[in-house]
Formats: sequence, C-alpha cells, structure tokens
Amino acid sequence: MKADRVRVSRETKGRKGKGVTVVTGVVLPDAQLKRLAKELKQSCGSGGTVKQETIEIQGDHRDRIVEELIRRGYQAKRSGG
Repeated sequence: MKADRVRVSRETKGRKGKGVTVVTGVVLPDAQLKRLAKELKQSCGSGGTVKQETIEIQGDHRDRIVEELIRRGYQAKRSGG
C-alpha cells in the first residue's frame, strides 16, 4: 500500500537546534514502517525513530531519502526550505 504523496522535510523545533529529517505520508502497518525506517537510517548512516506514523532521521538527509523512496516506488517530494 503506497501513499499518495510522501513529504520529506527538515525540522529543528524542540530539538535544541539539532536538525532531523522528517518523512510523513507513508501509509504502512507499524512493522513495515519500522522496517522502512531502519533501512533509511542504514542508507544515511544515521540514527532515528518512528513517532506517530512519521519517520525521523537525525541530520539533514532529505535528498538521499527522497531518492531512496522514489526508487522504492513512492511519490516522494521535498517540502519546506
């Protein structure tokens, strides 16, 4: 089950100035969402987590994540600045 549009953005709010890449709009069951997050973290060489159906990857990896999601068949798009 693929989402209509997956958004990849960067946030720093509430993280003491540290930026994280946030992936929203991925409609998957919890287990598959966690597996996707793990694979994205490995491809970026970074840590992260899944919170409330969003994937958070530490650091600014928007371009790499968008490329990886498009390769997997998602309609991924960068959002924000």
